[in-house]
Amino acid sequence: MLVIRDAANIKKEIKTPVVTLGNFDGIHLGHKTILNYVSDMAGKTDGTAVAITFSPHPLKVLSPDLSPAMLTTFKKKVTLIRDEGIDILVCARFSKKFADQHPRSFAEDVLVGKIGAKEVVVGYDYRFGKGREGTIDYLKKMGEEFGFAITVIDAYKVEGEIVSSTAIRSFIEDGEVDKASRMLGRYYSIEGRVINGMKQGIAIGYPTANISTPSELLPHTGVYAANVNIENKRYNGVVNIGFNPTFKRDRLTIETHILEFKGDLYGCRMEIEFIGRIRNEQEFPSAEELAKQIRKDVDTATKIIAKAG
Repeated sequence: MLVIRDAANIKKEIKTPVVTLGNFDGIHLGHKTILNYVSDMAGKTDGTAVAITFSPHPLKVLSPDLSPAMLTTFKKKVTLIRDEGIDILVCARFSKKFADQHPRSFAEDVLVGKIGAKEVVVGYDYRFGKGREGTIDYLKKMGEEFGFAITVIDAYKVEGEIVSSTAIRSFIEDGEVDKASRMLGRYYSIEGRVINGMKQGIAIGYPTANISTPSELLPHTGVYAANVNIENKRYNGVVNIGFNPTFKRDRLTIETHILEFKGDLYGCRMEIEFIGRIRNEQEFPSAEELAKQIRKDVDTATKIIAKAG
């Protein structure tokens, strides 16, 4: 997949572009439906599947106080979009000047002028341009004027609930990572580099890898069963997100006990995929009691992971 930073950097004519546009935060099942449609239609017309997204997220520019924590880093989002069969990803640099564009100018200058869109595919609730004036009806009028077709993809539902980044974010914040996974179509994950910790896990027989992560959204404090990906190898793990009250810690940490792993991970990159929540974080009267609970957590995590397949 070709990644183009800013539509102004498009230099060559794009062959029969089928285009979608959106923030695509999380690349959930609703987004995948849209991206898959674009990829399929481009394949049928011997054309090019194009996605336009924005960086940073518009709310980070227009209303920073209201901007939600992102479900994916930009790097992860690019990877997930590529995996859905998109040929070209255009990352528009979102600024206040960009936001002030009238929807018609965006359609004429970017969709037609730079990309040459033949078909534009959007979700049922998409809006664009200054003041979000670019409704789907307005986009259809622009299509009639400039000669591109419009396809609107209906809402995707899981167990009767519309899939959305907002709903997924709420599940994760509440620690309901299993519900988030059902809407994402994959496990929610965070990535980071292993850093030095307090080594208290080693002292009680359960060494942990602590990570520093650029991810903006962490599941609610507690203990989770997880897959742990290290250098293209997958392990089972038990993850604690919290303040480790037994040892009176005063800062949030992400600590993972990796089952059946021995070795030095400091400096390595690690991805944690959250499968299910085991329990709340709690304070124990002694390190020995904590160790007993971790043994139970390992057993519970093993069962959760086995059931998830």
